[in-house]
Amino acid sequence: PQPAPAPQPAPAPQPAPAPTPAREYGDLVLSPVVRHLIEENDLDPASIRGTGVGGRITRSDVLSVLDRLAEQTRSAPAPQPAPTPAPQPAPTPAPQPAPVPQTVSSTPVRRDETPATYSGPDIEPGSRDYVVPFTNIRRRTAEHMIHSKTVSAHTLMSIEVDFERVERARRTAGPGFKVEEGFTLTYLPFIARAVVESVKAYPNVNASVLGDSLVVHRDINLSIAVDLNLEGLIAPVVHGADGKRLTGIAREIHDLASRARTRRLAADDIAGGTFTITNPGPFGTFMTGAIINQPQVVILATDGIARKPVVITDGDGNESIGIHSIGMLTLNFDHRAVDGAYAAAFLAKLKQVIETWNWEQEL
Repeated sequence: PQPAPAPQPAPAPQPAPAPTPAREYGDLVLSPVVRHLIEENDLDPASIRGTGVGGRITRSDVLSVLDRLAEQTRSAPAPQPAPTPAPQPAPTPAPQPAPVPQTVSSTPVRRDETPATYSGPDIEPGSRDYVVPFTNIRRRTAEHMIHSKTVSAHTLMSIEVDFERVERARRTAGPGFKVEEGFTLTYLPFIARAVVESVKAYPNVNASVLGDSLVVHRDINLSIAVDLNLEGLIAPVVHGADGKRLTGIAREIHDLASRARTRRLAADDIAGGTFTITNPGPFGTFMTGAIINQPQVVILATDGIARKPVVITDGDGNESIGIHSIGMLTLNFDHRAVDGAYAAAFLAKLKQVIETWNWEQEL
């Protein structure tokens, strides 16, 4: 018989683990968005280095930590399965192409925003602030303008123009024009009429981009940007402007603007434009870098016109100082479609027409 084993002492009881305390943020000041991201992803705020004012943790800091964690997860080796007995050999199937991996973003996005709308750090409205939701026209304008800046190589070019001939025609015919037509004869119809003549000499500015081609339009349809009582913008179209004289263009611009501001435009009134004119000049602007109205290739801005001293040269070459109406015309053009020399030549032609055309005969 074997001797009985000596009794072993009983293991000492281990103390129960202390309950995990609730997370405390201490003196950290966190915005609701940052707090939500930290709690949703079970992060320790003490391990996050804040880059905001006074070391404050921002939304970007939290997203950077999440990106690092996701990258570490992706780079970790996948666990290997336990070996299993090899089955009986079977006929080898034909190799199948490997599936194309799908790219999945690991960056969380708040439910009330998307990467397309978020453009900066968190903003918390103060007690004296108020929030104005974007209207449908504001959202549509934003989408259209961002798309234009993305696809077009915007280039700006300006030229100074002497509007004295236009001013004399307005002073002479303006009073009778207003009595007959019921509205004031402004500079805009003169500029639109001059654009028509200038496009005939340089047709590639009256065009649209289609893929890797330039579609040059034979018809000149002028899109005229109209302000909707400082609440939005729309560009109704003067169709067939190349078949209208100054009075007809002025009449149609006034009609389209009136119907735009009273929400009475039809779908055809805003379709088919080939060349856009925007007119901030009544506010006295100096130079406007407008955004091209896609798929067109240029947009012309008519800035403020004011009385200024200029050098006047007579037929014998003698110079003197006079007071004329001077203004700037600014062209934003798509460098994919035309080069600077072509755009400059168009502006020079536009200047020549405005300064030398027989406007009294047009009226």
